[in-house]
Amino acid sequence: MMRDRRRHTDEEHSNHERWLVTYADMVTLLMVLFIVMFAMSQVDQKKFNALKEGLAAGFGQSTSIQDGSSSILEQPGESVAAPIAPNKFAIEVDQVKTSAVSKAIADHADQQAARHYAEAKAEVDRLKALLERLNQALRRHHLEDDVQASIDSRGLVVSLVSRHVVFEPNLATLSPRGELVVDTLAPVLRDIPDPLQIDGHTNQVKVKPKYYPTDWELSAARAITVLRHLDEADGVPAARLTASAFGHEKPLIDPSKPGSQRLNKRVDIVVLSTLPTETRDLFDQVLEDQGPGGGTS
Repeated sequence: MMRDRRRHTDEEHSNHERWLVTYADMVTLLMVLFIVMFAMSQVDQKKFNALKEGLAAGFGQSTSIQDGSSSILEQPGESVAAPIAPNKFAIEVDQVKTSAVSKAIADHADQQAARHYAEAKAEVDRLKALLERLNQALRRHHLEDDVQASIDSRGLVVSLVSRHVVFEPNLATLSPRGELVVDTLAPVLRDIPDPLQIDGHTNQVKVKPKYYPTDWELSAARAITVLRHLDEADGVPAARLTASAFGHEKPLIDPSKPGSQRLNKRVDIVVLSTLPTETRDLFDQVLEDQGPGGGTS
């Protein structure tokens, strides 16, 4: 009977809610976790600045471990590593960028210059081939001595400097020999698309022209005479033709040389190149590179 009563008493004191202890512990831990997370989310500016200064000192901005401590270096005031200058990396990056941009610009300029030179060389070669066609036509009629030609920044310049006088003195009328020279050149000039500029010139004799007020009118009349002959007699389209007058201002050779007056009294037929100026300015360099006689005949 006694034994049964004791067993009954033990059963009455047994704890069926021990799980609450574990649950309470878990809740406590969660509360601590949230408190820590909350504390981490609130930055103390003063403490943060102190941490930043400490890290800066550790990277060489200060000579001591902590502010107020003695230096651990043999020479106070020197750091183990050179201080990292502010914006130094940015400056170096800018320098690299600037260098890269400069190189790119230089490469582009070199490529552009090479392209202009190649275009100039091709144009010079074309004009030289055209000159050879003109010379062949002149040789067939034994007129090669009546013409001098050169290449300059304008294009191909064909100068009518006939030994037998293209123009009579004081006149703007073509001589029969002069007409033959123009008629011989015309078929080749008619077949090309280039614009043609006809330039009239007089010699440097200081005598007023007999039938014209000045050398300007005489040189202009001679240019118009050749222009009209090319158009009306030889069928060169008028839209491709222009005329200019230079009087005695642009001699072909030095007026002090013997025979210069005969050569300087002339008309130039200029085959104008249509390339850009920066390309045509390279013609002289191309001709120099090609050697003596590259642009004259």
